[in-house]
Amino acid sequence: MADLYHQMFNVARILVAPLDWGLGHATRCIPIIRSLLQHGAVPVIGADAGPLTLLSKEFPELEQVRIPGLAIRYGKGASQVWNMARQFPAMARSIQKEHAAFERIRETLELDAVISDQRFGIRSSSLPSVVITHQVFPFTPVAQSALRKLNLRQLSRFDRCWIMDQPDAPGLAGELSHGAAVPKNARYIGLASRMVNDGSAQVGPSKKYRIVAVISGPEPQRTMLEDMLTTKLQRIEGTHLLVRGLPAEQGLVERGNVSIVPHLQGKELSALMRDASLIISRSGYTTLMDLVALGRSALVIPTPGQDEQEYLARLHRGTGLFIVQHQDQLDLNAALAAVDHRNASKTLVNGTLLDDAMRDLSTLL
Repeated sequence: MADLYHQMFNVARILVAPLDWGLGHATRCIPIIRSLLQHGAVPVIGADAGPLTLLSKEFPELEQVRIPGLAIRYGKGASQVWNMARQFPAMARSIQKEHAAFERIRETLELDAVISDQRFGIRSSSLPSVVITHQVFPFTPVAQSALRKLNLRQLSRFDRCWIMDQPDAPGLAGELSHGAAVPKNARYIGLASRMVNDGSAQVGPSKKYRIVAVISGPEPQRTMLEDMLTTKLQRIEGTHLLVRGLPAEQGLVERGNVSIVPHLQGKELSALMRDASLIISRSGYTTLMDLVALGRSALVIPTPGQDEQEYLARLHRGTGLFIVQHQDQLDLNAALAAVDHRNASKTLVNGTLLDDAMRDLSTLL
């Protein structure tokens, strides 16, 4: 049975292509790639910038291809409405350019299928094409109905739409992933996290930190939070770690009692997060999945003006899974006092849904 399980894909070459807005889409592709390897596929990594660097470090043995993405930049203010509106035409054009570029290279790569994480241009009518999302019904302060219709149209162009959440509402993504108009090609694949043990030996931390802060995301908000936390952590008793979410950079920097590193791979980071008294992060969906996989609560800080993160923060302020603070009102001592009374629930984790989705994909080849 194990051999049959491993040979499900029979060395099929499957491109895995994450969106490059921050690192969340890339990190949640790590369990997808692990599953493909386990099922006998040959994953090919297609990414750009930070995500390509991150996945190359996690899977140095895998073939990689650079597929340029669109650099999205956030403003410094609390509202991103006009900033994103100005960039929307470029986003729409990038999907068409991305699709044309992919069609030019797919035959050279000799692919059997493609799995795209929120990159709507990475698909082909000639190949089984899967899109991964948790934002079936995205939130936006303007033209939300039109945006949702456009989003559903893009999702429907793929052979399968894998929704990264539990089938039963609210799951972890709430209204983002659950609703009456879920696409006909959709199936829920459960939560996926690189923090789940992949069967290899666990790496123990060489040093324990009281607070571990992990940040990423679009600029300039990533740097603004990094600077803010660097200052605030130095005022808190104990030694702390700040992971900047910049996998292309190198070097450890010490700022008083705060160690600052550009990036850590999943096993080392998960060990440090498990041992920390408090974890600090954005309220990005991938990070929330990681926290649930670890069985940990955390202080989560939504990126100002990013509607998805602000919605998830509101949702989980209500569920009580996480401590929520806004960037301009950070109180780390209050978070330390509150975290002892909270634990994220592992009941949301269901690995069999992803296995079922993989089995379904194999029937399309």
